[in-house]
Amino acid sequence: MSDFSAEAMGLVIREHRQAQSPSMTQEELAEQADYGKGGAVSISRIERGLVSPGEHRLAAIALALRLTPAQLKQEAEDRTRSLARQRGQRPVKLREQVAETKRRHAEINEKAAQRSKITQELGEAFNRVHDVVRDEFFMRFVELAETISGAPEPERPGEEEIESTGEIPTAIRVEAMSVGIANAIRGVAAGGAAGVAAGGAAAYGAFTAAALFGTASTGTAISTLAGVAATNATLALLGGGTLAAGGAGMAGGILLLTGMVAAPAAALAAAGFYVVRQRRNKKEEERLRTEVGVAEAALDQSQKGFDTMVDVLPRTTAIMEYVSVHGTHALEKWRVSLPPEPRDWESLGYEGQERYKEFLNVAGCFLAVSIINVPALLTAKPDDLREMDKAIDETLRYADKIIKSIV
Repeated sequence: MSDFSAEAMGLVIREHRQAQSPSMTQEELAEQADYGKGGAVSISRIERGLVSPGEHRLAAIALALRLTPAQLKQEAEDRTRSLARQRGQRPVKLREQVAETKRRHAEINEKAAQRSKITQELGEAFNRVHDVVRDEFFMRFVELAETISGAPEPERPGEEEIESTGEIPTAIRVEAMSVGIANAIRGVAAGGAAGVAAGGAAAYGAFTAAALFGTASTGTAISTLAGVAATNATLALLGGGTLAAGGAGMAGGILLLTGMVAAPAAALAAAGFYVVRQRRNKKEEERLRTEVGVAEAALDQSQKGFDTMVDVLPRTTAIMEYVSVHGTHALEKWRVSLPPEPRDWESLGYEGQERYKEFLNVAGCFLAVSIINVPALLTAKPDDLREMDKAIDETLRYADKIIKSIV
């Protein structure tokens, strides 16, 4: 990851935008950089140093400004060092020190408040479409699939395929989730108690728990492939309970996320008393200045994780929105084409059977996207964040490709 601050990158982008002939507006830059609806808001947040664009966004912005990403990064790194030197020149007089500390304190609170606002907006957008896909595609498919007797047991990743890779590739992980979903469907159809009849989030939680905790024919637990221990812990935090208790992905986790991004400002609450005082002595000023510095460092350290989250959530939402429109439509067409109940696997015909398998793949992709551990991005160390960002990007790219090739 490049060594520049979000503030520095924002200043550089704003200066280059304004230096265009004629001067480019934020709306124009957003349009040329392929931002969607409300893109000017995203550009404004970048220029104010609230977020720093990810690699693909930065490349699009650079192209719009007739620059290369490398040029923007280098200028941002130079500006980061320049800003650090300026801030290293602390005022000598106590009155000036107090004024500077108040300014820094206000900036921290504003930045934390804006982070919380951004997080809430992105999280709520994801939650809304996630719940639609959960109810109108995922659980609807499960409901239809349960009515089909004799569906064959799906092929599973073999031990050789799994052991031949140091890490579980995205394709195998998603395939394993699809297998788990199929096995859970077979179990319910055979009289199991996955809770589908309960409806809503509880049914989804119970069913996906059964799917993720399933076992492959090789004896390899699906949980090994899907990382269900971490998944269950994440869902317990985000969904207000474990999968079996109805935890539903990121739904319900907005308070957790907003609390995490605002934590540095919250840590200053105890010191806030000194900020509003008209006078304070050198000892009090030194204490507040130290605490402000700690909060600033915490914000800086979490910036790249926050930036990654801001990149990930809209991408997951876009995938969900595609399924909510095209997946639900394709599923309804399949439902209409199904033979009357009672129905068995052979009565579906070749085309109906292939559609069943394809919807299993879409369901596996949906589950893989739903359980991405977003809060972990905010606390990850740089090396871990790089690996997490890479893994999430692979998951989202794979899910997007598979879903769009099917529905």
